[in-house]
Amino acid sequence: MISGKEIAHEAARRVLARSKGAQGRSFELVAESVFHERERLMRNPHGRASEADRAFVEGIARQLGAIGADGLLEDIVRRYAHEIEGRFDPKVYGFATRVLPLGLTALLNGTRARDALFRVPELRSLSDRVSISGETAPLARLARLGTLVFTPTHVSNLDSLLFGYTIFRMGLPPVAYGAGLNLFESRTLGYFMHHLGAYSVDRSKTDPLYRAVLKEYATVLLERGEHGLFFPGGTRSRSFAVESKLKKGLLGTTLAAYRNNLVAGRAKPKVFVVPVTCSYPLVLEGYSLAEEYLLRAGREKYIPHDDDGSDNARFWLSFFEKLLALDAEVHVRFGAALDPFGNRVDADGTSRDPRGRPIDPAGYLEQRGRITEDPTRDQAYTEILEREIVRAYHRDNIAMPTWLLAFAALEQHRRGREGHDVFRLLRELVRGTRLPIEPVRALFNEALDELKLLEGAERVALSDELRGDKSAAFDRAIACFATWHKDPVLRVKDSWLIVGEPSLLYYYRNRLEGLGLLSAPSLLPAEVQ
Repeated sequence: MISGKEIAHEAARRVLARSKGAQGRSFELVAESVFHERERLMRNPHGRASEADRAFVEGIARQLGAIGADGLLEDIVRRYAHEIEGRFDPKVYGFATRVLPLGLTALLNGTRARDALFRVPELRSLSDRVSISGETAPLARLARLGTLVFTPTHVSNLDSLLFGYTIFRMGLPPVAYGAGLNLFESRTLGYFMHHLGAYSVDRSKTDPLYRAVLKEYATVLLERGEHGLFFPGGTRSRSFAVESKLKKGLLGTTLAAYRNNLVAGRAKPKVFVVPVTCSYPLVLEGYSLAEEYLLRAGREKYIPHDDDGSDNARFWLSFFEKLLALDAEVHVRFGAALDPFGNRVDADGTSRDPRGRPIDPAGYLEQRGRITEDPTRDQAYTEILEREIVRAYHRDNIAMPTWLLAFAALEQHRRGREGHDVFRLLRELVRGTRLPIEPVRALFNEALDELKLLEGAERVALSDELRGDKSAAFDRAIACFATWHKDPVLRVKDSWLIVGEPSLLYYYRNRLEGLGLLSAPSLLPAEVQ
């Protein structure tokens, strides 16, 4: 990988060239940065490096009226670029690729790290825990023909770790990826993330100048042939619903990098976008995400419960010890590669139109025979790319028994309460609520039949568990839900299903939202991800 310092320097140079090129804009941009940073520090006064940030911002504010704004603008841009830059180290990467599989294998077998070395022969292979499927065969060849950009769904803090292992297992080169600044706060985790290709993304920063530097950094990475990864949905899906809208800022860097490569006459100008869908039977931090989503969407309509401790390290270990004793799998499914305009790409790197005919994507960027930059046109192309990625997410979403049971159970509760919004439904679905098991089982079976038809229409995919015996899939879901660290999401008592945590029941059913199962109405009150 190219040095992150070199990438950051070039990104800063470009942003400064554009900013200073606008007559009289330096003062306005500096003043705007001061305003946004002051607002951020007021919202989060005790965040990471807040004191140093506050001192820097106030220093800029004091100097703004006394000296030229160009120098201050340069200070701000270069500080942002330095904060973002990654520090990939091949030695650290080599070490991690030897240790990570063992560490993850131990984790996914519920084994404490200190005991892992003594239990290696008896531990089930990590490759048996992570199922990789989809359009994987062309990726190695495409990686030699151009630059790959992986765009996975995002539901868990485990996603980056899981995807890093997946790329290594497939024999693909390492990727550069943007990770939330909070993940760098741990000294040990931050060290490895920085040196394994991650660059930091501070989502609390609203300064347009920061976003311009971040976008340029990602663009330069791709131009230099560094394979990339970013989560176009932004943060983890709080509702657990499959992303339907993406952040088009970083997504647009694929088109910008391709255009710049063409103008520069680079030997391998093409950029290939690869949608990836990650499917978990349970999500470690699902409870806190569900509570956050419901609180933000419902405001005064929703009263949150006590925290379940899902950010606690002991909880994570306990969770894995229970969950993976069930032999559960995590699924990583790769969609067909796309060009920056949303066209499918074959194994030779050739773009194909909807009828399968070869096309030259450079033609999309030409005006009177010249490659040009047109923000309005390019935004329209990126929106087409967004639509195709979202379509791949839904098509490759591998439905799990836990999701289907949650859907059927909540639907059983909803029926007879027509017109109730989700907040009223959850207020009435308290812990300990009893649901008759046989009607829920009937809804489970009916919805499964519908899912099989939807899979045939390429609107969803099914896990192997849902392809087999329906009764076994139903029992599997109940057993999996019993792994929750506090109260099972659902448990069986006599002829009843007992609800343990209503918000989690709602959370897991949302992964099947939008498919029209059981003619149930949408229970997503707002687009709050």
